[in-house]
Amino acid sequence: DASIPLTVAEWEEWGNPNEGRYFDYMMSYCPMRNVKENAKYPSCLLLGGLHDPRVAYWEPAKLAATLRHHQGPDSGPVCLKIEMSAGHFSASDRYKYLKETAFDFAFLLDQVGLATSSCAKGGAE
Repeated sequence: DASIPLTVAEWEEWGNPNEGRYFDYMMSYCPMRNVKENAKYPSCLLLGGLHDPRVAYWEPAKLAATLRHHQGPDSGPVCLKIEMSAGHFSASDRYKYLKETAFDFAFLLDQVGLATSSCAKGGAE
């Protein structure tokens, strides 16, 4: 869509999707078009920002729904978090950014089995 900011400028680098060969190439690596039925997918934390002008909030939501619908029983969880005050580059406030980063690391640590601590069990750490 040539009316979207930055789109036409990117055609030189990525190719014009209105041309068949570029469109086919882009579709070959499109996550939505490559979800397989009953495949085993790893744990996914999909993030979006309500005010993101580049990746609309519904894009990670669509991918989450598609993965949840098609993934196999041995797949990891598909978690979706839409930040209601962020844009493309996450939070601009330093403390909010640190809070978001902590959330990301908490998800990662949980998925690799390292989230349990004595604090979580009522310890005094």
